Amino acid sequence: MSASHPDTGHVVVIGAGIAGLAAAHRLLGRGARVTVLEGAGRVGGKLLPGEIAGVRVDLGAESMLARRPEAVALAHETGLAGRLQPPATTSASLWTRGVLRPLPKGHVMGVPGTASALAGVLSQEGLARIERDADLPPTPIGDDVAVGEYVAARLGREVVDRLVEPLLGGVYAGDAYRISLRSAVPQLFAAARTHASLTEAVREIQAKAAAGPQTGPVFLGIEGGVGTLPLAVADAVRARGGEIRTGTPATALRREAHGWRVTAGGESLRADAVVVAVPAPAAAALLRAEAPAAAAELAAVEYASMALVTLAYRRADVRLPDGSGFLVPPVDGRAVKASTFASQKWRWIAEDDPEVVVLRTSLGRYGETEILDRDDADLVDVSRHDLREAAGLDAEPVQTRVTRWQDGLPQYPVGHHARVARVREHVAKLPGLAVCGAVYDGVGIPACIASAHAAVDRIAGDLPRAAGPSDRPGQGPVHPGQGPVHPVQSPHAEAGE
Repeated sequence: MSASHPDTGHVVVIGAGIAGLAAAHRLLGRGARVTVLEGAGRVGGKLLPGEIAGVRVDLGAESMLARRPEAVALAHETGLAGRLQPPATTSASLWTRGVLRPLPKGHVMGVPGTASALAGVLSQEGLARIERDADLPPTPIGDDVAVGEYVAARLGREVVDRLVEPLLGGVYAGDAYRISLRSAVPQLFAAARTHASLTEAVREIQAKAAAGPQTGPVFLGIEGGVGTLPLAVADAVRARGGEIRTGTPATALRREAHGWRVTAGGESLRADAVVVAVPAPAAAALLRAEAPAAAAELAAVEYASMALVTLAYRRADVRLPDGSGFLVPPVDGRAVKASTFASQKWRWIAEDDPEVVVLRTSLGRYGETEILDRDDADLVDVSRHDLREAAGLDAEPVQTRVTRWQDGLPQYPVGHHARVARVREHVAKLPGLAVCGAVYDGVGIPACIASAHAAVDRIAGDLPRAAGPSDRPGQGPVHPGQGPVHPVQSPHAEAGE
């Protein structure tokens, strides 16, 4: 890969999470000169590799959706193809009513096609309520509706509280009664609009999936952690001649007669185009002067905070239930929202040190602030308490780590799609400006990369001597929107930025 040439245009990318790095990588493939500005002291955003008891682990997102092409393709392009690994097990449990129960199958994000699919999780009354769906009059959906509100109206609250909530919480750390059906589960939204019965809509989705079954794993991890992906992309960016400046937050963005002026780290940089790839609050601050309407929309986006507690044990001291871990319905009132048995889920973790067992727990959701105000020792204590209650794990860990993700996950409430459309409409009025990241088309890693590719395509025509789509790596078709979500992921499993 050769360095780009200045006469093809200079693009400043603000933000070095996976979205910003993917944008930089694609821009360099098109011949642009690229400078990436990152306020933190590292690249990667919500993707963070780490170590505990000498074992490599992820301290942020831990897997990526493989049924969408963007993340897998980027891993291949940056030399990680040989390190991609499927989970060693995809079986998981639901810790509810004091017992670990097998996570049901035969549903779409917790919404069943038949009542029998949730037998063993719901009460007899809850199962009977599902059966009434076929006899109910149609429930209006309109332009959008909250997942929990709609599913509860059709199937009863027990379905939402016992299964939809923990599954959606695993992706957004949010409240199912606020989360947009259109944005979070688009395939179910589309099917529900054409069926009077919700269970019938689910069965149609399942029938289409069965008619064209996809081979290969739903999710993939990376040996050493998915946190190594942004590091590999950053290396590829530098190898192509791109510049990445960490510890250099952009503080101002101004439109000029022939381009843009970016202020960062006490320096003023001129750019032909700018890609803003930072979370909504930071993007709002940067856009306030030149795109105030877009800034106002972004400033209204809410975020959920959470903490991950990683624990390492001596294998001789631990005997865990089978599977990759468990989810916890909030209605059960537990502190922990999920736990991943990392050494059982990922072979590379088990192989790093066969004498060490690694687990992690997730705490915190949208609107829950009290638990994150506790100190690290308290978070470890509540995690150990719930692990003892759920899995009988009473051993003393050899090491623990607490990773806090303050305002880590953007929330997708009803009407989110319309807000995103308005933001893009306002931004599109300014030549050479685009936005991307987790706040727009999905919080998963592939969705963030797709939004980065779309942002690059948006500004390509505004660059001097800009090249069109080519056969270079990374120039494949863009697949916007959130892909199907696998039902066994713990909170923060594949979120990017």
